[in-house]
Amino acid sequence: MRPSAVRLLNILVPIKRAVDYAVKIRVNPEQTGIDLNVKHSMNPFDEIAVEEAVRLRERLKDAVKSIKVVTIGPPKSAETLRTALAMGADSAIHVEIPESAPAPEPLAVAKTLRALIERQKEGVDVVILGKQAIDDDAGQTGQMLAGLLGWSQATFASKVVVDPELKVANVTREIDGGLEELRCKLPVVITTDLRQVHLTASSHPVDFHFFKEPRYASLPNIMKAKKKPVEKLTSAELGIDLTPRLETVKVTEPLKRVGGGKVANVDELLAKLKEVGITGKHA
Repeated sequence: MRPSAVRLLNILVPIKRAVDYAVKIRVNPEQTGIDLNVKHSMNPFDEIAVEEAVRLRERLKDAVKSIKVVTIGPPKSAETLRTALAMGADSAIHVEIPESAPAPEPLAVAKTLRALIERQKEGVDVVILGKQAIDDDAGQTGQMLAGLLGWSQATFASKVVVDPELKVANVTREIDGGLEELRCKLPVVITTDLRQVHLTASSHPVDFHFFKEPRYASLPNIMKAKKKPVEKLTSAELGIDLTPRLETVKVTEPLKRVGGGKVANVDELLAKLKEVGITGKHA
């Protein structure tokens, strides 16, 4: 009996347009959120996810059939998609929302991604996304998506090794006690961390390093990205309601820190603490 051919892998990378990490965040005058009239770029964790997807194809060669990126956002998010395409993705999906619409919450994003995955005729084998976005720091979308799909999940990944023939992914993740390696059956949802594991021959066999900078898009690749297909959809076409369930009542900046002071001895320290009401009465 002739063995069945190994199906090529299809990778989906959700990305988000967020306030650039180098911008100093300020609360808007209405105190309803942060000031968005600043520079935006791809969420750094998602940049790492795109980079890891491209590296997977470089390692697995022809075993990876496609890398598709997807974003949910206003028209300006198309620039973020083009950046990912210039980094090496093959095609993109843009679920467009109005410029004035509030940012979707993690559960709505996860439901949208599930609907998109179910629409893919050739299926999706691996979903790689950043562990969190630097604007809301929720860190929930990947886990929710895996739960909705009933797929394997590996969060905070620092190393990913996929075996297309066995249909498994070995994912190394950093935990409080060191490293943990998970063996996941495909399809799988993986969220990327900022750090990678680097094996050395020293007396300390495992060293931690920050992930290498995601590749810069070269000018030829930027030009090629303009010709790559971008499918535009709306949440209504997917049957998803993106209306937020939570209401932000008020956003304020933290109080400015005041300088500390020096005391000569313990008695003076206790007196100062009593003045501000920190210490209680002695028994």
